[in-house]
Amino acid sequence: MPAHPFGWIEEEAARRARAGLVRTLRPRPADSPVLDLASNDYLGLTRHPETVGAAAGAAERWGAGATGSRLVTGSTALHAELERELAEFTGFEAALVLSSGYAANLAALTALTARGSLIVSDAGNHASIVDGCRLSRAETAVVPHADPQAVHKVLDGYAVDGPGVDGPGIDGPDGRALVVTDSVFSVDGDAAPLAELAAVAREFGAALVVDDAHGLGVLGDGGRGALHAAGLAGAPDVVATVTLSKSLGSQGGAVLGPAHVIDHLVNAARTFIFDTGLAPAAAGAALASLRLLRREPGRAARARDVSAALHRQLTAAGLAAVRPDAAVVSVRAPSAEAALRWAADCRTEGLGVGCFRPPSVPDGISRLRLTARADLTDAQIAAAVDTIVRTAPAS
Repeated sequence: MPAHPFGWIEEEAARRARAGLVRTLRPRPADSPVLDLASNDYLGLTRHPETVGAAAGAAERWGAGATGSRLVTGSTALHAELERELAEFTGFEAALVLSSGYAANLAALTALTARGSLIVSDAGNHASIVDGCRLSRAETAVVPHADPQAVHKVLDGYAVDGPGVDGPGIDGPDGRALVVTDSVFSVDGDAAPLAELAAVAREFGAALVVDDAHGLGVLGDGGRGALHAAGLAGAPDVVATVTLSKSLGSQGGAVLGPAHVIDHLVNAARTFIFDTGLAPAAAGAALASLRLLRREPGRAARARDVSAALHRQLTAAGLAAVRPDAAVVSVRAPSAEAALRWAADCRTEGLGVGCFRPPSVPDGISRLRLTARADLTDAQIAAAVDTIVRTAPAS
């Protein structure tokens, strides 16, 4: 009798259990008493009355779903309005809204490369970038984290005399090359050296693609993002991807860049062409949050102030917290098991924190991951620090 086709799943489950890597779903109630330092609601807009009201209003006007792909029936005037205002706010020529930030990264990386292209990717990049590189069929070189010299070495190894910008072109069937990085890395909250990476890319005629998921709403003038802060927004050789689910408190993603690049994605990006459009409620909520941020730019600075306060108080208490460049604060744990217990003890004490451990962390170091929110009070910050310190495992 042949083996059961899914019999191997039990073996995989047992292996995960032995390694302490079982993931479980924990549905949260609508009104949780837990103080939330685990979500990515950096500006505290997910429950803001304007955001929620805009989502409800969009659903009432346009319906519960987009009804089809953007190229069929899934585009509404609301989507177009969001794209115009998002591009204007961040300093790019055009924007394209997709159903998630994950889909946005896949769209950019697969549509802007092909078999024979070269992608140079930071070792700390998000999984959606990793998957985009794999699906692109381009040759991918993974370089050490936040190391422009390593990027230079890879590009130099592929360089030939040719049509590059201010330098050589790239050896390959199509001569295309991309340098791709997160702007703010989701594990430790450190920022990429964007200006240096742009300079290296330009030396070899490569494009720079930046996932600004954790920078939008937190970095730059009034939260316009890391690329705006670096003076790279709107550059003809720079493309950004963002999510609408973090600082903007909604759902969805977008690609930002030159208009002809965005037009190309409309015609070539499979995660745009064949996916149902973003639900109108999500588009309406994101647009309302974006407008609120424009009126209240101090929210971005407050998120940074909260993360700095968390880092300062945790390190003063003797914990190994990484200095944040945006709104993510990482606190090292002595082991994966200790990190799990630490996060569970925090939750028991009424504090929700993230827990990152192998294989989700590229450096193999387990940690708690805290996300600063602009709406946290000083008293809530102090209470969170007290809970984390009291429940900290012995090192």
